[in-house]
Amino acid sequence: MGVIIAVANQKGGVGKTTTTANLGASLATHGSRVLLVDMDPQGNLTAAFGQGAYEGPTIADALMDRKVRLPIVSVEERDGPALHLVPASLDLATGEASLMNKLGRELRLRDQLGGISDRYDFVLIDTPPSLGLLTINALVAADRVIIPTEARFFSLQGLQMLQESIEEILYLNPRLKLLGIVLSKYDRRLKEERTVGTYLREHWGNLVFKTEIGSNSKVLEAASVGVSIFSYSGAERAVGAYRELAEEVAARV
Repeated sequence: MGVIIAVANQKGGVGKTTTTANLGASLATHGSRVLLVDMDPQGNLTAAFGQGAYEGPTIADALMDRKVRLPIVSVEERDGPALHLVPASLDLATGEASLMNKLGRELRLRDQLGGISDRYDFVLIDTPPSLGLLTINALVAADRVIIPTEARFFSLQGLQMLQESIEEILYLNPRLKLLGIVLSKYDRRLKEERTVGTYLREHWGNLVFKTEIGSNSKVLEAASVGVSIFSYSGAERAVGAYRELAEEVAARV
């Protein structure tokens, strides 16, 4: 059975989607079978792989109706790896509200993934910037959590809040563990970021990945045209960083 990893942080703009997309693509280039799950109503992960105009069933349908299987789309890039994607749309926002009245509302994603996770080596779940029911579903379904964070002082509170939420989730999912913290959009030229980066490594120790994802406009440019960094000219430095992160993730699981 493959390992299920939730990529979570209730703060927005810290690089959850880019981490999910490019870590997934990097793992696929290593020969791993990878499934990406978009649990964010904004659908940024879906759009990042050129599926922004997707009009078929989405994850919202599968969460609302147990009889509906997870819709899985094959994503094959010209110069990048092949992987699979469970797309999302804005319907997921109304779906989250409707789930509040459903029995087993926190277990819907876990149950859906239970029948297919053995087809993959890695299942990566992108989560919304909140600790609502969609993120709870992701954490209940996951074996491990990766937390992308900026090296900013105001991001430290978000880490603490997510750690407390993980401790609560253990009631429903006792196997959940923190796989690691990723310094995302890291700029060593800034004193604040160097200071926070040092603090994180001192406070969290080996839970902070050695690989640092530097600030790189090519990562955002690739996502905006619907391809991974492996299919975008000029993103070679980012490719190297995410390859190193993928190697660390594979070694830890």
